[in-house]
Amino acid sequence: MVQRIYLDNAATTPLDATVLEAMMPYLTEQFGNPSSIYSYGRESRLAVENARKTVAKILNAHPAEIFFTSGGTESSNTAIMASVRELGCKHIISSVIEHHATLHTVEFLKHNGEAEVSYVKLTENGHVNLAHLESILAESKEKCLVTLMHANNEIGNCLNLHEVGNICKKYKAIFHSDTVQTVGHFPFDLRNTPVHFITGAGHKFHGPKGVGILYVNENVKIKPFIHGGSQERNMRAGTENLYGIVGFAKALQLATDHYEADKAYILSLKKHMAEQLKAEIPGVAFNGDVFGNSLYTVLSVSFPKTEKSEFLLFNLDINHICASGGSACTSGADAGSHVIRAINNNPNQVTVRFSFSKNNTLAEIDEVVAKLKTLL
Repeated sequence: MVQRIYLDNAATTPLDATVLEAMMPYLTEQFGNPSSIYSYGRESRLAVENARKTVAKILNAHPAEIFFTSGGTESSNTAIMASVRELGCKHIISSVIEHHATLHTVEFLKHNGEAEVSYVKLTENGHVNLAHLESILAESKEKCLVTLMHANNEIGNCLNLHEVGNICKKYKAIFHSDTVQTVGHFPFDLRNTPVHFITGAGHKFHGPKGVGILYVNENVKIKPFIHGGSQERNMRAGTENLYGIVGFAKALQLATDHYEADKAYILSLKKHMAEQLKAEIPGVAFNGDVFGNSLYTVLSVSFPKTEKSEFLLFNLDINHICASGGSACTSGADAGSHVIRAINNNPNQVTVRFSFSKNNTLAEIDEVVAKLKTLL
């Protein structure tokens, strides 16, 4: 089998062997429905609630504030819809570089006539302009929902949750942050963070796919998103993804235990790649606030557009190197990246996102840079 080099960890990460081990009993002998009252069911229920307690403790939240979902997209949809339909937010403030799980939900509500939408300006390197955010809030006649991501999935730029949360507090706005790229990669202290909703997805930090969380601050009361049963304290009907939930909690625990060492190692890979690319490939440029307030797992690189670079992703794939041309959630024909268009609309550049994990090595980075030299 050909050895692939996987540098698309912001799209998804490989499942950690220890996580799979924790999940296995619930895929085999401990298969009871958590809603059943006999011992099989009670054991499963206990596993779900222990996982909830683990997640809550790590994020410094109350277990009653943690709801398990199918992933970040469902979590963001739930928070945004509920803010408009339950909490009376008739004005949504967002940015044009959000993940489509946010952008498309916001656009749907706008076209449906349920809310007006304002987009906050961005700074030159892709950060949210907080002065402009405050001016929109100050001028709004309606109650606002501010929905801004914690770390951008394509360029890695990070938002100061405390600063934005405090601005929202001042204007009595609801604050939702898509934290899919940071839960499992960043320490949270939700009890002391002024945010109403955050989201997480297990597969971004070596957990299973198809499981996520929605944090709902205890001061916020919303109605169910999915009806038909009393699961997740009446908030999300349907039999729980038992082994997924167990895997999510285990992966988050491992990520938290090894956070400092993993962060330092992954950041060294990112720095090494940026240095090598600058040294070896003329005209290379980076998008976002690369080594400023930025996620250590993501490096967005723009190459000069030539006949060779136009098929760069395709050629990398042929050479068994996995990277992405922007957001992986835009599957199929590459429509180009809305994030790159918003911050660097240069038609003479081709952008590739490389994203790293604890499993990558310096040797792999060197091999990719050498391959890029020959391809370009």
